[in-house]
Amino acid sequence: MIGKKIKNICKRNKVKFIINDDPILALKLDADGCHLGQKDMNIKTAKNKLGKKILGITCHNSINLAKKAIKAKADYIAFGAFNQSKTKKTKYIASVKILNKVKKFTKTPIVAIGGINSENYKNLLLNNANFLAISGYIWKNKKYKPWQAIERLK
Repeated sequence: MIGKKIKNICKRNKVKFIINDDPILALKLDADGCHLGQKDMNIKTAKNKLGKKILGITCHNSINLAKKAIKAKADYIAFGAFNQSKTKKTKYIASVKILNKVKKFTKTPIVAIGGINSENYKNLLLNNANFLAISGYIWKNKKYKPWQAIERLK
């Protein structure tokens, strides 16, 4: 199963293995956690299922969604897309301003999502993103194999 292969790659590279949208699959694969979009499982239900595993919530470009996720005890809040992405259609555009605003009222870790690559990731980290969610740059990169793309981000 591809999930087990990805889990091993994550483990070797000392990065968290987070399943998108599916807490049940996260449990089945013994992933580090799950990321939920606004239309996925209710955060309280997901928290109960996942127990101590990481649970993150997409907040798009909304401070209100961030406040709701924080109140529901999300382990992290995610904003994006910060750049055009080939992984998903970009419905919401976030700017680094939101990272700086949110950091003023919470200690909840912030994840930046969307079109992140070796050229633009540092700016997000310099503007209060604690973590980066990177998919297409690693898995759909025509120039580098996944492990090579990961190396370029160190």
